[in-house]
Amino acid sequence: MNVTDKPSSRDAALQETFGAEAAELYAQVAQGEANAALQRALELCSFLAVAEEQVARVRDRVHAATGPDGDMGDLSAEGWDADWLDAALAARDGYSAALDELLRAMPAPDQAGPSRPGLSPKITATAPPAPTAPHAGAVRTRRP
Repeated sequence: MNVTDKPSSRDAALQETFGAEAAELYAQVAQGEANAALQRALELCSFLAVAEEQVARVRDRVHAATGPDGDMGDLSAEGWDADWLDAALAARDGYSAALDELLRAMPAPDQAGPSRPGLSPKITATAPPAPTAPHAGAVRTRRP
């Protein structure tokens, strides 16, 4: 299954923000008709869908192990399932928070201008200022 076919918990928020179903939004990206914000939102949504699937897999494994037929000797809070679940939950929470932040920054669909393929925001960067002296900030220490 392609990641674009996986639903995520934020699909409704995507639809509300961008005014189209997730499948239509992915099609816009595939056809080169999406702006940078939509591309980033769908990328985050794809990552979120995979992380949510991982959480569900670990949850199902834990439920199976803790079921009435599970071996009590196999249960351990220190086991790799607990670590895996922590990692999957952290990834899910991170992607979800990043996507929510991006969607909050987006204008309402009726306020957004038309998408123009091939145009993306220009990103500029400046280097930090160089030190004033060759060893600026260096601390001398005595050697034993």
